[in-house]
Amino acid sequence: MTTVETNEDAALPSRPRSEWSRRWGRFLRNRLAVLGLVIVVVACLAAVTAPWIAPYHYATLGPGDEFLRTGSPGHPMGTDILGRDILSRLLYSLRTALFIAIVAELLSLILSFAVGLLAGYKGGKIDQWLMAGTDVMFAFPGYLFAVLLVAVLGRSTWAVILALTVGSWVGLSRLLRAQILKMKSLEFVEAGRAMGATGWTLVIRYMVPGAMGPVLVSSSFGIPANMLAESGLAILGLGVAPPMPSVGTMINDGYQFVQSYPHLIAWPVAVFVLIMLAFTWVGDGVRDAFDVDES
Repeated sequence: MTTVETNEDAALPSRPRSEWSRRWGRFLRNRLAVLGLVIVVVACLAAVTAPWIAPYHYATLGPGDEFLRTGSPGHPMGTDILGRDILSRLLYSLRTALFIAIVAELLSLILSFAVGLLAGYKGGKIDQWLMAGTDVMFAFPGYLFAVLLVAVLGRSTWAVILALTVGSWVGLSRLLRAQILKMKSLEFVEAGRAMGATGWTLVIRYMVPGAMGPVLVSSSFGIPANMLAESGLAILGLGVAPPMPSVGTMINDGYQFVQSYPHLIAWPVAVFVLIMLAFTWVGDGVRDAFDVDES
């Protein structure tokens, strides 16, 4: 009796997997992408819980504990020129970098969606004017624009976020516009129009889901690009205002003592490179998951 039921169950057709499930399966087959995702999740958890897991506050000075080396009691990564704990400052620096990078990418997505969707769907004069504006922005080097904007607005977290947002939304909006133009002529969009979907209902329900693949891939690479830009601004002295720590600031402060105390930049560089590699691996996995050639 048991054998009969098993055979009957085996004969039943399996439930078809959704498109998102198939993409997730392709992502999981990429071991480096999975490793990168684990590292990113751990880094985000460490950044969120930094005020509770950091041994010291990032601005706590240690008179008499200056330049302690890695492995010193109470300071596993050592201390800097002012006796501040490097591990604690790294955790807060990671918190700052991830917050700036993620918020800047989200704001860039919002701006890109507003411009890209409007230009791609409306077309005509609206498309021409919006693309003319993006061409002007595209001709201006994004990083140089960010440097000028922070120099004008002053050193603060939100000034850096605004500078990175303004400097990075153009390419994503052009990508989204191209995807919407492509979607307008596809059969399932025409079927939705025939079923009575009109206006922005047609865009949001039929076009946007189909255009999300390239957008997600671009965003997965945009976050580490923002982190790199934020660190570059900090090295130039245009990052977040002190005493808020930044990986770029830690590298810049420790560079002059690198021959005598290499741990001052070794730990910030190592952690930063690991996080950048992790985001790159995740981006590669997302790109493979949305590769139309594998669908």
